[in-house]
Amino acid sequence: MLHPYPHETDETGPAVQLRSVTCGYDGRPVLFDIDLTVMAGDFVGLVGPSGSGKTTLLRTILGAVDVYGGQVIVNGREIKRGAAHAGYVPQLETIDWNFPVTVEHVVRMGRASHGWTPWISRRMRDEAYAVMERLGIANLAQRHVRALSGGQQQRAFLGRALFSSPRLLLLDEPTAGVDIKTRDDVLHLLDELNHEGVTVVMTTHEINAVAAHLPWVVCVNGRIIAEGPPSDVYTPDILKRTYGAEMTVIQHEGMTLVAETPHSIGRASARHKAKAG
Repeated sequence: MLHPYPHETDETGPAVQLRSVTCGYDGRPVLFDIDLTVMAGDFVGLVGPSGSGKTTLLRTILGAVDVYGGQVIVNGREIKRGAAHAGYVPQLETIDWNFPVTVEHVVRMGRASHGWTPWISRRMRDEAYAVMERLGIANLAQRHVRALSGGQQQRAFLGRALFSSPRLLLLDEPTAGVDIKTRDDVLHLLDELNHEGVTVVMTTHEINAVAAHLPWVVCVNGRIIAEGPPSDVYTPDILKRTYGAEMTVIQHEGMTLVAETPHSIGRASARHKAKAG
């Protein structure tokens, strides 16, 4: 992998290395023969259709997926099955919102590995509030997360990840289900963190609104189809192999945009009508 967009970081070398990794759940492989290197200071987006293995790839880096072959190395340490030292933001739809916790409690969970206690030192509380201030949710600290909007909930769980002071930040669809302003705010914050030296790896289904603005994109569908800057990997051939659909690629004012071709949409509509009938 070429890495043309390095940022300031105290780390050198790879943050993540997957070497010929096959992985999945309950003995059933989902991803096959994955070779991927993410250098310290990179900002990488994982794209692909639903069920392509994007989340599984992210969870493999986290150490939360069964690895049937190959090596997963995070920050120079081989990960078998267990937590890698990384901040993790899950998809909002996977969270049990009936759990009665406040925004402050969610953020403090970022250091649960240090031992959870109902009390907290003044220093730790100040640090938690500093994170919430940066995310614009300090005024919501004592609100229950289930009472918040989707964008506010996303910020709370991003705060949890940041409170662990990670060198590596993994995010699963961090812009899904939020409004445009929140999406742009989240991306701006991630870009700031990346410039501060945090390595960022995120999944997204938004190949235009999000992935097209990232410096490096990895196309996934059971295996890695291609990787590189969006201008290189957003080609009709690569996108068809990734999404299984005909795509039109448009270059506009230095940006690469993707649209499904009309005849592909027509075939999809015909299949839907046939099933409905």
